[in-house]
Amino acid sequence: MSIMPLSERRRLSPEESRDAALEAARAILIEAGPQAVTLKAVAARIGRTHANLLHHFGSAAGLQRALARSLAESVCARIVTLIQQARADESQRTEDKPRQVVDLAFDAFDRSGAGALASWMILSGNEDALDPILETIHQLVDQIVAVEGEDTGVALREDTLSLVLMAMGDALLGEPLARSLGLPRSAARDIALRQLVTSPRFEKMWG
Repeated sequence: MSIMPLSERRRLSPEESRDAALEAARAILIEAGPQAVTLKAVAARIGRTHANLLHHFGSAAGLQRALARSLAESVCARIVTLIQQARADESQRTEDKPRQVVDLAFDAFDRSGAGALASWMILSGNEDALDPILETIHQLVDQIVAVEGEDTGVALREDTLSLVLMAMGDALLGEPLARSLGLPRSAARDIALRQLVTSPRFEKMWG
């Protein structure tokens, strides 16, 4: 059975059209890798024209930056929700809480393709490739510090730096490096978890 293109089903608002394009770009990123995230491919996926996407994103690089921001915002929002839920659910084991954050960060750069996307954008000459991810993570840290107090700032920023660097490195090189060293695929996640649990602010954040 043929599927009617999205554009023929109903007219989308500019925001809906942009959101649909980002969802399609995310699916293409996971299915075929960052090199496949083009205006033409996304337009075909959602039944829009190349000109329509140019209006929203300006260029393929603009589309990729918007996608990087969308991925980062989604993960950071889920991390905030996890922290809130962890504090509300006292029955949850303390050690399970940071494990979920570690998995979210590693999955974002690996399974969701953010690490490959950022690397591809940098290699393609997009020097601002990491800006959307960095800005969103910075906003997340500032949001947590605003709630926890400025005394959490340094430790939280160090934890965030370590976690993001490990997650991105693992996405790009983790599997072959772990295999060559005779370590399980989860080794980098396990190390990140141990570092997070031993953080000076662990009890205040997660206890």
